[in-house]
Amino acid sequence: MALLPENLSFSRKVLPIIAVVGLIIAIYFIVAGLPDRELSEPDQQPPSATGELADAARVAGAGVVEPSSEIIDIGTALSGLITELRVMPGDFVEKGESLFVVDQRAAQSRLREANAAIAEARASIREAQTARDTAGRQLDLYRQIDDPAAVSRAEVIRAEGDASGAASRFDLARARLAVAQAQAASARTELGRLTVRAPISGEILAVNIRPGEFVSTMGGSSEPFIRMGETRPLHIRIDIDEDEASRVKQGAEAYVSPRGAADRKVRARFVRAEPLVVPKRSLTNSAAERVDVRVLQLIYELPPEARDIFRVGQQVDAFIPARNGSSERAGA
Repeated sequence: MALLPENLSFSRKVLPIIAVVGLIIAIYFIVAGLPDRELSEPDQQPPSATGELADAARVAGAGVVEPSSEIIDIGTALSGLITELRVMPGDFVEKGESLFVVDQRAAQSRLREANAAIAEARASIREAQTARDTAGRQLDLYRQIDDPAAVSRAEVIRAEGDASGAASRFDLARARLAVAQAQAASARTELGRLTVRAPISGEILAVNIRPGEFVSTMGGSSEPFIRMGETRPLHIRIDIDEDEASRVKQGAEAYVSPRGAADRKVRARFVRAEPLVVPKRSLTNSAAERVDVRVLQLIYELPPEARDIFRVGQQVDAFIPARNGSSERAGA
């Protein structure tokens, strides 16, 4: 310690000063690193029962909005290129309205060929009918002659053969006409199947195809070509844990709010309870998942004015009156 004055003790004077400075620095960093404990209102209010159910026995559940018809996945009966797409998401269509058209050129060619074969068969029928009538009259004429010397037996046999051959050609022409008509009907049926139509009246929810894309009946795409459903009215499918299912007052109205908007509650009308208790489905829809919770699914109908609040596929929170008890169990 040659650098220090002789009368200055490092251990008694300098070291305590260094320790005090270090302590001050440590206190500063500790105070500066403390988390902000200021209280603030949450961005989203958690779901809670209000109104008649605020102090009443109730059962809580979570659900999802769906069409009243449930979601219908539209496919195609025949593979081919899409030549026309006639709907967009959000469109309302009537039952039987065309949704999209698969390439019809091959079927139209077969229909033209079948129509040409029909015309040819009808001409053959007329020709065979004329020949049959002529041969028949000739044979009747020979048979009306009483004098055996006037007409030889050979001529009669030849006339009989001509009449029989004409009748056979007439039957063959009629058979060819039936075949051509069946081919035309088959081509018209195929043309009809190449135009995919709406199975019900409803709203187009999603369109996953575009003109020029190839669609297959083998289901190569992971998504359905078109998804639609009847959204007037909307339904809600609410999951109630099986241990709470017996407490639910079936038939009573439910208070429903969108997930994340607990202040926007509407009353939903009871529609039905699904007869089968099913495993609770996760939003991942993975086939490898295993769940040990089973749920009772209740279907409720939303009022018409709720269409501006709820959308198909949206998660909801629901509160349903209970038969007895006062405990509340979250069904989420």
